[in-house]
Parts: sequence; structure tokens; C-alpha cells
Amino acid sequence: MLIRLLVGFLWGLHVLPLPVLARLGNGLGALCFWIARRRRNVVLVNLRLCFPELDEGQRSRLARAHFRVLGRSILERSLLLWARPERLDHLLKVDGAEHIRDLIAAGRPVLMLAPHFVGLDAGGAAIAMRFDCASIYAVQPNPVFDRLLLRGRQRFGDQLLISRHDSLRASVRAMKSGRPLYYLPDMDLGRRDSIFVPFFGVPAATVPGLSRLARLAGASVVACVTRILPGGEGYAVSVSEPWADFPTGDVEADTRRMNAWIEDAVRTMPEQYYWVHRRFKTRPPGEPRPY
Repeated sequence: MLIRLLVGFLWGLHVLPLPVLARLGNGLGALCFWIARRRRNVVLVNLRLCFPELDEGQRSRLARAHFRVLGRSILERSLLLWARPERLDHLLKVDGAEHIRDLIAAGRPVLMLAPHFVGLDAGGAAIAMRFDCASIYAVQPNPVFDRLLLRGRQRFGDQLLISRHDSLRASVRAMKSGRPLYYLPDMDLGRRDSIFVPFFGVPAATVPGLSRLARLAGASVVACVTRILPGGEGYAVSVSEPWADFPTGDVEADTRRMNAWIEDAVRTMPEQYYWVHRRFKTRPPGEPRPY
């Protein structure tokens, strides 16, 4: 019953003007900074590891800014679930879509690197409104939320959702069939299938799937970064030109390059990276756990 009430509350939010939703989301995030102690600790630990040049006060202000924009992303997801496509088209601006379009026209499989910025779901919706694409989907433990998120992911165009438990072949087939793959490889998924490469100078367990998928599919890699804009301005999605000389024969070097590229993107809007994730929970043998 509580879950259905929460869904009803979210549905009611989608009719509000975006500036109002933004203020509500900022307030929710500010509240969560104080009450979500465990996640606040995760954010502060991540910021200490990644930005040692900042003092404690600067990292605290950055953490507060992160929670505010995270609160916005939670409430504004109601737009992605229920807002009219015409409204979303106005709010979700994409720069660089021609790079994807040109690759598809040339018969090249497309692999989209989508780092974990808090606006990435809006970025996925923006791409799905313009292309029949594919993405990885993890089944949610609550069936109500699972149906809701499935509906949201599939409401635009002909979208293919691939289970996280499927083999790489399913993703390769999707790309070879002409579907760009919206791919999120920058989370700590444990020791299995991961290698340790630096992220902000800290060894981080990283799945080298970007290199392997690009090689198996013969795909061109383009990066897709979503920025939440201030107030009621919406979202800006930026698609890069295809990466040159990628992949190489060195999976570790490719994965280092990916993390270095994400670092550069994070520095342009550090408050919007998904710092509530325990990015460094898996450690090399003998290293202490930071959380």
C-alpha cells in the first residue's frame, strides 16, 4: 500500500512546472543530507579520496550540492515516467546526435558510454526518443516499481532491454542489428570480471566491458553525458565524436582511458556524479575498506 501511495505521489508531481519540481527536489536533497547518514558518509569518503586537494569545508559544500541535485533527479523522474513526449522534447536537449546518426547510416555498430551522472536516466530517455536503442536492465525487487520502471524505459520508440545477467552476445547482437547500446560501466560490481585501474588516482574495481564490447561488435564508442541545468532549464545531453583508436589490443589500457575520460567529465560538474555509490568498496588484496 505504501509503495502505491508513493507512486501516486510521484504521478502527481509530473504536472508541476519544472522550476517548482526543481525547488522541491533541492529541498528533498537538503533533507536527505541530514537524515541519510550512511549515504552522506559514503559521499564524503568518496570526495575525500577523489579530491584530496579540497579542505573539509569545501568537500562538505560539494556533498550538500550533490544531495540537492540528487533530490532533483529523484522527483524529476516523474517527468520521464508520465510527461507528454512534446514536453520532454522541450526539456531534453541533445547536442551531437548527428554522430550516432552518421554511424548508423554508415552501418557501424554504436556503443554509448554513459557515466553515472545523476541525470543519466533523462539522457537515456532523450536518446530513446530519437533512436531505437538498447540498454541494460536490472530487475527491481519490488514488482510495482519494476513494472513502473519498465514502462518508463519502454515508452519511447522500439527499445530493447537486455538483462544484466545475459551474456555479452545479447549486447553485441543488439549493436550489430543497428541499435545503439546505452552502456553504464563505471560502478563497482565486485571482484568478478573486474580489473583494478585508477579512478582519481585510487585503484577502482572496474568492469572492462567497454573495450570488450567494442571489440566484439566492431563498434564505435561515443560518450554520452547528461547535465541537469539550473532551475527550470531542463537537461543538456552531450554526445561526443567517435573515439579514435579504440579499442586497442590492451584491455587494461582501454579501461584506464575510459576512467580518465570520466574523471575529466566529472571535474566539469563534480556535484552531479553519483557519489552515493560505494565506488571503492572492492579493494586490492591487503588494502583497507574505506567505508
